[in-house]
Amino acid sequence: MGLINAKVTLKNPRCPELAPVDVDALADTGSVHLCIPEHVKIQLELEEIDKKEVTLADGSQKLIPYVGPIEIRFKNRVGFAGALVMGDKALFGVIPMEDMDLIIIPRTRTLDVNPNSPNIATSIAKAIKGKGR
Repeated sequence: MGLINAKVTLKNPRCPELAPVDVDALADTGSVHLCIPEHVKIQLELEEIDKKEVTLADGSQKLIPYVGPIEIRFKNRVGFAGALVMGDKALFGVIPMEDMDLIIIPRTRTLDVNPNSPNIATSIAKAIKGKGR
């Protein structure tokens, strides 16, 4: 399918006076978290909350700083997340994508809002009758 990039705006909700940062993020359904490079952490004055042990693509494990909260904006969607500080480019994983009700469109290699809910993000907050418990 190829790489899918999206323009995403990141902001520190604890410091509203700071300018938001626009990043070209790699949308990756094989990744779980939002990942940001060190310079974005510095620009947004994000505090390290914890460290997470992360398994990298080569199978190795590494302790990575975890920062937040971060406000994420894409088109008419907004979400909040923590982020792993690693790499040289922002990475947009499935947790923030699901939270914001975004989908990847393979044919056009783009990230977009869910066409079934174009005006407002939808989510499931309880089991559907007949499924689950």
